[in-house]
Amino acid sequence: MGRMRENPRYNVISMRISDEEREMLQTIMETTSKSVSEIMREAMEMFKAQITEPETLKKAA
Repeated sequence: MGRMRENPRYNVISMRISDEEREMLQTIMETTSKSVSEIMREAMEMFKAQITEPETLKKAA
């Protein structure tokens, strides 16, 4: 039986990318020693911060 994970991930998302995008992703993976999944999760967090940051600034004003 497999080990129990604290935050299991059941959802799989696939996407099509160009050869150039694949090369860029491969370079990022080699440079950071991270998996595609880790890179995409970080990218989503960065995008989320970017789109929510203006709302935070408006609330402070």
